[in-house]
Amino acid sequence: MINSGGEKMAHDLTRRKFLYRAAAWLAVLAGGSATRVAWPARGSEKGTVRLVFYTDVHTRTEWDTPAALKMAADAINAQSADLVIAGGDLITDGFQSPAAAVAPRWDAYMRMHRSITADLYPAIGNHDLVAARPEDGSPPAADPRAVFLANTGLQRTYYSFDAVGYHFVVLDSIQVTADELQYHGMIGTEQTDWLKQDLSKVSRTTPVVVVTHVPLLSAFYFASRGSTVAAPKNRVVVNNIDVLNVLNDHNVILVLQGHLHVKEMIRWQGTTFIVGGAVCGMWWRGSWFDTAEGFSRITLTGNRIEWEYIDYGWQPRRPANQ
Repeated sequence: MINSGGEKMAHDLTRRKFLYRAAAWLAVLAGGSATRVAWPARGSEKGTVRLVFYTDVHTRTEWDTPAALKMAADAINAQSADLVIAGGDLITDGFQSPAAAVAPRWDAYMRMHRSITADLYPAIGNHDLVAARPEDGSPPAADPRAVFLANTGLQRTYYSFDAVGYHFVVLDSIQVTADELQYHGMIGTEQTDWLKQDLSKVSRTTPVVVVTHVPLLSAFYFASRGSTVAAPKNRVVVNNIDVLNVLNDHNVILVLQGHLHVKEMIRWQGTTFIVGGAVCGMWWRGSWFDTAEGFSRITLTGNRIEWEYIDYGWQPRRPANQ
């Protein structure tokens, strides 16, 4: 009887622990109220990496948003991060605008970019392409990525680097299309081949962190519109299975994503996928699905990941009719 009772108690405790953890995961799904969680991962034993992930700045010059960018940069610097990753959409509306029209936005963003004291690694977002499909009738740019590259000093929009026993991979997830969506989330064949080659040089035990503007995996549309609603092709990476199949052969512990402006964390087959909210919140109108203007602070240490979403305190000043 003692053994039987002990087994029942252990079962009940295990069940309660499972339900508690399940509730915690669901709480951070698609902008829930939880803002800080930690969980195990197959990490590096070489030391701790403190990083900040910010995304979807959507820099403009109206509504005092340059002051918001200074506030965000100050809050980011206060984290004393080892490195900072920017998840794309650094400016707004570059895709449909000629270069001259968005030059002031790039200037405003680059003031924020240069003020960040830690090493900064940016990904490209759809708004960061310039003159891909100009709405004013001017010809499309020969290379819509050229302005992004010139401002960031990068040679290419996808690349990798190493830090304290971790391998970081930054992807370009935008493919310009001729359909009504104008672009899809896509990792093209050339980039997939590069990814295979890049990871082939990395030990299978080395923990890998992947960065992509358009999400490889997200439950946002399921959570916000219903479990049978498919995400549009310009909101997720449409060939994500191809990419995930490449990643599955490696120790990918974390995928950092943007584009959807919500704070979301889900785990799939040992990998955590985080959508990092937005510096601009709901496009400078306030919170979006309970996600305020903010950024993520992530600590990678040994076999543990800790993630916290930080609201940097901006009060929106965008008029309701704009």
